[in-house]
Amino acid sequence: MNPDLEKLYPYPFERLAALKAGIQPPSDREHIPLSIGEPQHAPPAFIPEALTAHLSGLGSYPMAPGIPELRRAIASWLQRRFALEPGMVDPETQILPVTGTREGLFALTQAVVDRTGGDAAVLMPNPFYQIYEGAALLAGAEPVYLDTPAENAYLPDLEAVSEATWRRCQLLFLCSPGNPTGAVMDRDYLARAIELAEQYDFVLAADECYSEIYLDETAPPPGLLEVCAASGRRDFSRCVVLHSLSKRSNVPGLRSGFIAGDADILAPFRLYRTYHGCAMPLPAQHASIPAWEDDDHVAENRRAYVRKFDTVLSVLEPVLPVRRPAGAFYLWTAVGDDDEAFARELFRQENVTVIPGSYLSRDSGGQNPGRGHVRISLVAGEDECEEAAWRIRRFVER
Repeated sequence: MNPDLEKLYPYPFERLAALKAGIQPPSDREHIPLSIGEPQHAPPAFIPEALTAHLSGLGSYPMAPGIPELRRAIASWLQRRFALEPGMVDPETQILPVTGTREGLFALTQAVVDRTGGDAAVLMPNPFYQIYEGAALLAGAEPVYLDTPAENAYLPDLEAVSEATWRRCQLLFLCSPGNPTGAVMDRDYLARAIELAEQYDFVLAADECYSEIYLDETAPPPGLLEVCAASGRRDFSRCVVLHSLSKRSNVPGLRSGFIAGDADILAPFRLYRTYHGCAMPLPAQHASIPAWEDDDHVAENRRAYVRKFDTVLSVLEPVLPVRRPAGAFYLWTAVGDDDEAFARELFRQENVTVIPGSYLSRDSGGQNPGRGHVRISLVAGEDECEEAAWRIRRFVER
């Protein structure tokens, strides 16, 4: 077996299941899970309609590049959402469908990392989406954790990274809006990351799967390709972005996303995917086209999250240091020194599940930046989120 498999950490939800094992929560209260980022809003009707209308596609093998109609719909959405000039994104060379950002992030890392030198580094925010770490380890690279504390606006401090580390860096993951903090990287931050990628010749991968979940309609989060274009880098050199319909359109089970950017990166990645064998099924591709073409359902989705944040924050602000994030659908809040005890006892007493922040982070510089926090995922219905907030408040008050 690949010895690097032994380096993998248990997934956060495995640890959470072990933490809750044997506990009997109150039977008079329905369980409200606020731990996993799985959207529960209803998807727009046209997505399942398109899916069922193309079930005959199950009789054909899908190709790794995806159907041209899907790539064109994605290119049109990128241009519309990020104010890119028509034709700036080539559907033939600069877009590849992936079966969700999780698969895309993992596969990209395997294709990008050159392990022949033995000292490759993959840099990532801390806390982070654990796929970044697992992908780096199985690619034979060292994960380097960049802490995202409150005093740095929950963003990695790029200037604190040593030159020696930048010289080893082959891939830098950024996530905006961030998971779990909801922090958004502004244009200056993204421009600086692009400058560093050019200076030290590494690939910059922006995980933008939460880009359509933001709370201020006048300030959508900027995207990496948008910043590339504004600085004259029309070929998106060294830069790729990953997007998904899971959060945007509430279809996590569709496993539909894409990677876009530098054609010189996507060409060998396309070859890798030909062997990887995870092309998106044709019915899912056809269902994805109207999803990328329609923005109205996405705006309504955002309005639902705004309502939930308004309600939940009004309940929790008197008892917890909660703050309204710029994006994503999480609350990231301090709960005292022992985040595991908070999550365990909340489940035991109120039948509400949240995830300890230490499960989403790694020790770095002698400390775990997630310790003492929990992530509360506002994916349940509005009434459930309000009920969960009152249960959390009662628990904290006790």
